[in-house]
Amino acid sequence: MEENKNTKKDQVMDSLKKVIDPELGIDIVNLGLIYEVEIENDVKAIVTMTLTTMGCPLSDMLHDSIQAAAKSVAGINECEIQLVWYPIWDISKMSRYARVALGIPEGFGV
Repeated sequence: MEENKNTKKDQVMDSLKKVIDPELGIDIVNLGLIYEVEIENDVKAIVTMTLTTMGCPLSDMLHDSIQAAAKSVAGINECEIQLVWYPIWDISKMSRYARVALGIPEGFGV
């Protein structure tokens, strides 16, 4: 059972890589906005995430895209998004891919 949960968790994370932040053009996983994905009762994804700034005008659109991405995973029929502000997001949470894509110099902000 535990192995299946890990598989679904990985599948949800992979699916979330298809959710693109429209302001930056990079997916929310590589931006470092996804802090945690948990699978509850094998059918519910709980996504703990943050935004680049408080009051981000895109939060509603991202919310809908995240819900759709999580529910696209076989067996997941519910998605709860927990928006947190700690730890505070900064560019050090971005993947190397995201930093290169945005032209951020190596080592900057790390």
